[in-house]
Amino acid sequence: MVGKAALPELARGLDPARLHAAFARFGRLHLPGVFRPKDAQAIHAALVAAPYHRSLTAAGKSYDIALETLAAMPPERRAELEAAILEGGRTGFQYQFDAWRLSDLMEAGQRTGGTLAPLEGLYDLINSEPFLAFIRTLTGDPRCAYADAQATRYRPGDFLTAHDDDVAGKKRLYALVLNFTPAWRPDWGGLLAFHDADGHVSEAYTPTFNALNIFRVPQQHAVTQVASFAGAERLSVTGWIRER
Repeated sequence: MVGKAALPELARGLDPARLHAAFARFGRLHLPGVFRPKDAQAIHAALVAAPYHRSLTAAGKSYDIALETLAAMPPERRAELEAAILEGGRTGFQYQFDAWRLSDLMEAGQRTGGTLAPLEGLYDLINSEPFLAFIRTLTGDPRCAYADAQATRYRPGDFLTAHDDDVAGKKRLYALVLNFTPAWRPDWGGLLAFHDADGHVSEAYTPTFNALNIFRVPQQHAVTQVASFAGAERLSVTGWIRER
């Protein structure tokens, strides 16, 4: 049996009460330097090593596919899948990226420790009372009760089209994106882009290393496609703060 990992620590000097006004203005906030540097670096290393699968939608259905299965797929079947993904991206909600469903494993007691321990510790942190109290003060919302999370990896060509995260019965209050790519250029894509009622991008966040992006649900947003010439993989931990 693998014990719980050490929890990462928030950087000193973060005052959620002082951040509340900035968050309240638009219902979202980009907060850089959220963890101690050594903890952020350890989480990055764990994200590099995570056992990802391919997460995508095709023809209106969601799939989690082992990377080995995808690699062994006959060329004609692979071409059909890619065509369905592209068509879905043109006309509706569509995504493709690599994922590792951290919450599902932690809730099932399937801890592995070792190289993945920093991610397990991160899950424990965002479900700890001190972190949830931080979020309650930041948002001014006393309903924040727990968080779920998954590790994500966006490689060239990956994307997530516009949606608002509002799913009946999920009780999602706020979305979290914790970014751990050491260096990223805005022209590589992979931006967390917020859309206004006129169809414009009202604001977009670059996936800055060791930064927290938090925003109120529902809110229309997307992750722009990662460029073919991107010089890194976009690594993050995403999830939602939810009420019971």
